[in-house]
Amino acid sequence: MARITFGLGTSHGPMLSIPPEYWADRVLADRENPRHFFRGKTYTFDELVELQRRERLAEQIKPEVCRQRHERCQKAIRELGDIFQAHRPDVAVVIGNDQMEVFTRDHVPALALFWGEYVEGHPRTPEFLAKLNRGVARAEADRTPPVYTQYPCLPDLGRHLIQRVTADGFDVAQLKRLTAGEIGVNSAPHAFGFVYRRVMRDDVVPHVPVFVNTFYPPNQPPAGRCFQFGRSLGRAVASWPEDRSVTVIASGGLSHFVVDESFDACVLKALEQGDVARLSSLDEEMFQSGTSEIKNWITVAGMMAEAGLAMELVDYVPCYRSEAGTGSAMGFAKWS
Repeated sequence: MARITFGLGTSHGPMLSIPPEYWADRVLADRENPRHFFRGKTYTFDELVELQRRERLAEQIKPEVCRQRHERCQKAIRELGDIFQAHRPDVAVVIGNDQMEVFTRDHVPALALFWGEYVEGHPRTPEFLAKLNRGVARAEADRTPPVYTQYPCLPDLGRHLIQRVTADGFDVAQLKRLTAGEIGVNSAPHAFGFVYRRVMRDDVVPHVPVFVNTFYPPNQPPAGRCFQFGRSLGRAVASWPEDRSVTVIASGGLSHFVVDESFDACVLKALEQGDVARLSSLDEEMFQSGTSEIKNWITVAGMMAEAGLAMELVDYVPCYRSEAGTGSAMGFAKWS
């Protein structure tokens, strides 16, 4: 039978992939956004600045602080990559989300599994990069390959997982080829591309991509449902008759596009302690915008519970880019 041998969790935000001196490039877009989600409510940029005045966030965006935090992130990513290479599995299951790279607003499944032969990686064209914010454009090299690439998948395992979780009551969408979403290219979403490039270091093992709709109402699965979906996936992996070692990787999170260190601490503590009740009772209003990607970690936590593995935090690094608290909190973890 297949066995889950270890798990990894990594953030994948653009601030991981660009030098800290360019973090401020996103602030103009932050200022123009009228609806920043933070602790269950929405704020303008100026409202956030006033709300967080006592937090003295200007201290958090000093160049030396940003450089130090960026270096910590790079060290943590290298550690995850080293773990992956040292315990290189036969197979991987990668839990991520789509941001209209594969799906469109006309069709967003709550849960989906891929069971084709491969997913495609397309290099970004100059025309595409020119449409992006400069800070985001600089991050694309860590998410997409320099040349057209076919990343190997595992149809047999994908089919098995689809059948088993469906029997468990999870009506998942199934994909044999990635479609071209609103960006117009059927490339692996950045949640997966970051894992291929930075964690697997372009040496991708046969794997199954699993999609969780964390971003788009009205059919986002709640945190408790994600945990139970993870448990179902864990049981499905364990029932696969092949004698293979399997790793599971969560991609995304933590709190962003406004950093919320207290919420992250609550979630990470629950993950470390395997506190199912706490993870399942977290207020759904907190899982909005980018912060919702934490549900990818919660899904993996369900799989790890089935495998009997415990989480250890590699590092947690809050990366601010403005006095309003905009930015991304980066998390890196392993289950063993």
